[in-house]
Amino acid sequence: MKTFQELGLNAHIQKSLKELGYIEATPIQEEAIPFVLENDQDLIGLAQTGTGKTAAFGLPILNKLKKNKDVQAIILCPTRELCLQISREMTNFSKYSQGVTIATVYGGASAEIQIRDIRAGANIVVGTPGRVYDLIRKRVLKMHTIRFVVLDEADEMLDLGFKDDLDAILEDTPETKQTMLFSATMSASIYNIAKKFMREPKEISVGKKNIGADKVSHQYYFTRPGYKYEVLRRIVDSEPDIYGILFCRTKHETQEIADKLKEDRYSTETLHGDIPQHTRTLIMERFRQRKIQLLVATDVAARGIDVNDLTHVINYNLPEANEIYVHRSGRTGRAQKSGTSISLLTTREAYKIRELEQKTGKTFELKQVPTGKEICERQLISLVDKMKNIKVDEKEIASFLPAIEESLKGLSRQQLLTRFVSAEFNHFIELYKDAKDLQILSPNDKFGGDRGGRERRERQPDENFINVMINVGRDDRFEIKDLFSMVNSQRELKGADIGKVKMSGTFTTFGIDKTKEKVVVRCLKGLRFRGQVIDAKLA
Repeated sequence: MKTFQELGLNAHIQKSLKELGYIEATPIQEEAIPFVLENDQDLIGLAQTGTGKTAAFGLPILNKLKKNKDVQAIILCPTRELCLQISREMTNFSKYSQGVTIATVYGGASAEIQIRDIRAGANIVVGTPGRVYDLIRKRVLKMHTIRFVVLDEADEMLDLGFKDDLDAILEDTPETKQTMLFSATMSASIYNIAKKFMREPKEISVGKKNIGADKVSHQYYFTRPGYKYEVLRRIVDSEPDIYGILFCRTKHETQEIADKLKEDRYSTETLHGDIPQHTRTLIMERFRQRKIQLLVATDVAARGIDVNDLTHVINYNLPEANEIYVHRSGRTGRAQKSGTSISLLTTREAYKIRELEQKTGKTFELKQVPTGKEICERQLISLVDKMKNIKVDEKEIASFLPAIEESLKGLSRQQLLTRFVSAEFNHFIELYKDAKDLQILSPNDKFGGDRGGRERRERQPDENFINVMINVGRDDRFEIKDLFSMVNSQRELKGADIGKVKMSGTFTTFGIDKTKEKVVVRCLKGLRFRGQVIDAKLA
């Protein structure tokens, strides 16, 4: 593994990197940085999220910037959070590089301020495709000076329905530019963009395409229908230092589970499409500061969350598309740290594990639901470890010790220990003293008398969704990701919750947020997929 000093970057950038503590380059950085420094050829970089892709494209761009006030580089990414993250990193990288100015542009914020930043002489613009294209149409962004275009998290931008905006932006850029496309997966849509807008791109792939991150372990638990929330609580309680994201399928479920966790004294907040932008910003700031232990989110709301030290990702429900699982699990195990991806399943979903193992190239481990006794033991050990390692300010606390000693006079060492431990620990003892065994060891285990009623109730339609049928299916090479892209391409449907998807050879039926009932047919009808006109109707 090479150091950054060996990659050919100028002294100003190296000074910034040294101050930031950057010493050894990651595999994608080691290959991409020298290539971009020495070539004007287009580049496709395939690597999981959290592997240092911002530095892989950002450092050589900074190194090659000309000293003028023209916009020379546009970096496109799917979400506001990722825009801000990239801007922060680029600003840190360019701390000692004179004349570098970065503008960040995205929807949901004042366009006037963003326009002022660009006109003040920004060399680099980091933005979401929608806002960037809007600024191009307003003639604020002058594209004739562009030398570099970066598509970061290109697969996610396509999943979110930004294809038309991306096409329009790329068509407006000079042919002489250098285009860099970075993605975790290499889908047919990514290949199409590369074929249309890139010139004989060099492909750098770190690890195998479309697989899970190396430092993530994959675990799953079987749960009886109706007991999933209880199993979730036991998993969280068995990991005292858990810091992660809990993924749910719908806005309604996300809010419901977050509310339950709050009632049960967990440090949690929720992210979904109905959360206002300013509230989301506050939540994310608290989450990054670890004031929130567990963030409950939908896939759309979690796009662009970039936190390097998450310990866990929990799938309350598996996503419909296996590619989405790869994205979810890739949010942990970043920056050379290890992480765990946990999935909660009923036994009827066991086949999905085999599919995911093939997709990710990883082995998934079946875990036993922790018993009450095991949880109490783990919590107790964690408490004792914290007490052993706590920092004590002897000088400040000295004046309080006489009063404390007087209050505790007559208690033995054993009595003191049991009282202090109980003060912190009685909650778990009370909660789990009569806890049932929720373990299911295999898909063949029987549920006993409570199985039928609960499973039948679980199969009932979700009252928060309506079903829609469209006239394309597997025979048309239509995939679930195409459905998400189609829905998100429509402004009135963008970000809508999608329910269960059933796909046959010639048609697809899917659930969509009930609030979209009046517009969904109108929005989808008449669209085209591979030349076929879409017919949509309520099912």
